[in-house]
Order: sequence, then structure tokens, then C-alpha cells
Amino acid sequence: MMRKQLYYLLINPVLLSAVFSWLSAQFIKTVIQLLKGRVSDLKDLVALLFWRTGGMPSSHSALVCALAASIGFNSGMDSDVFVLSCCFALVVIRDAVGVRRASGLQARTLNEIGRELQQRHILEFQALKEVHGHKPLEVFVGCLLGLFIGTAFSVL
Repeated sequence: MMRKQLYYLLINPVLLSAVFSWLSAQFIKTVIQLLKGRVSDLKDLVALLFWRTGGMPSSHSALVCALAASIGFNSGMDSDVFVLSCCFALVVIRDAVGVRRASGLQARTLNEIGRELQQRHILEFQALKEVHGHKPLEVFVGCLLGLFIGTAFSVL
């Protein structure tokens, strides 16, 4: 019984579209960085492919849009779960553009203060990671990718 449930979970078009859209966005992002010569070694390549966020296209936006599209096709556009997935997508997309950018600006300011205090020998300072968030185009392309993949997994 448990094996059958696991099997149905693994062939679920909603799950498949979400995972495949995230992987596709990360792969495209990695290829773009390779073409720009920004990948220095295998460790950097693996980190970019699986862990790093930011860049073109937004993998978070791709995932949540694929999720919403495939839920819409499979459960109906009038279902509660579709509305929930759309709200979830909006929160994630808003976070990708706005909140992460704001925290990156805050980190930049704290880094400037920390470096100044370190130069004055007041305290030792380790810089914070400055996250810049996504540009609107990166989020838009991620959304298009997710909508396309979510639709494809549901219709085909």
C-alpha cells in the first residue's frame, strides 16, 4: 500500500512540474554563468546548479508558477487549492523582488559600518552576504518558464 502511494506521489504532475521547473531554471542559470565565464571550478558549478539563488531566471518564481499552473489544470481554476497556490506564488515572487533586495541593502550598510569600525580598531568584523534579490525581468522569465512547464506537465 505504501509503495503504491509513493509511486503515485512521484508521478504526480503537480510535483513533477514544480521540481522540473526548478531544475530547468537552475540549469539555464548555470549555462548563462558558464557562458559569462563566472564559473571557476567544479565546486562552483555544483553550488550554482543546486544551491545558489538569484540570477536569470528566478528558480523560485518558476517553481511557484509551475505549481499554480499545474494545480489549476488538475484541480480546477475555481478550487481552493488553486487560490492558495496563487497566493503562495505571489508571496514568493514578492519576496524574490522586494524583501531580499531590502535585506541586501541593509547588509551592505552594515558591512560599511563594520568595515569602518574595523579600520578604527574598535571591533573585528566579518562581512555579511549581500543578497540583491531578483530583477523584475528575472522573475518574469522564471514565471513564464514555470507556467509553460506546469501547463506542459498537466496537458501533455
